[in-house]
Amino acid sequence: MPVRHVLLALLVTLIWGVNFVVIKVGLEDFPPLLFCALRFALAALPLLFLRGPMPAPFWRIAQIGLLLGVLKFGVLFVGMHLGMPAGLSSLVLQSQVFFTILIAAATLGERPGLRASGGLALAACGLVLIGLQRPLGDSLLAFALVVFAALMWACANIATKRSGATDMLRLICWVSLIPPLPLLGLSYLFEGPEAIRFALTHLNLRGIGALLYIAFLATTVGFGIWSFLLRRHATSIVTPFALAVPVSGLLAGWLLLGERLSTTGWLACALVFAGLAVTVLPARRA
Repeated sequence: MPVRHVLLALLVTLIWGVNFVVIKVGLEDFPPLLFCALRFALAALPLLFLRGPMPAPFWRIAQIGLLLGVLKFGVLFVGMHLGMPAGLSSLVLQSQVFFTILIAAATLGERPGLRASGGLALAACGLVLIGLQRPLGDSLLAFALVVFAALMWACANIATKRSGATDMLRLICWVSLIPPLPLLGLSYLFEGPEAIRFALTHLNLRGIGALLYIAFLATTVGFGIWSFLLRRHATSIVTPFALAVPVSGLLAGWLLLGERLSTTGWLACALVFAGLAVTVLPARRA
């Protein structure tokens, strides 16, 4: 993978690492399913300015939209709303890396080599160290929902890889058209019209800012770049970068919020990035 693509992948991990804190903030002002529906409705707005045909067959766009928007993010937001901490959510969700590699090996014939497998194991050790320092929260159901969201993200990665799309910005904007209506319907059924009405009539700058961040930075920019990388490289090369998302969240908290990292925390971060280097860089450069 060229260095510029490595830097793009690391930029995505930074955006997504901060994103979990932003989601937790937004859930204070919106019910989870409504929050997710509004996120994708805004993320689809660039289609007003983008011209050209659909970047992939509509059935494939609908498949990615349901997997990514409804089953991944809808379930993730509900899990976090039920008490799953933001830091632990960012960690557990990265089990999608291992789900993706297993599914890719079974369906695409992409099998990581010995060195890549060793790098993944090293990064996994770092994640375990981070996880040992994170509180689990009060709900086993919330934990299970985030694991399920990780599995759905893995399925969405494979569907994106097989979409054949080349214009990834248009792809993620078209994909964003799919989730809003199903999510709004689910919000109406499970969260109720009163909760929806209250959220929309009591908007504040904090909630609006969180919504704009997850709609445009985390979705349009983040998934646009992620899809671009998946299109050009094997899934076993791209998806391990997601293991750095919890590390990015920890480092962002240290740099921006003054949150202290323990010696174990620094060691865990070093292990994750060392594992990534072994996995994605040429042997001499790693």
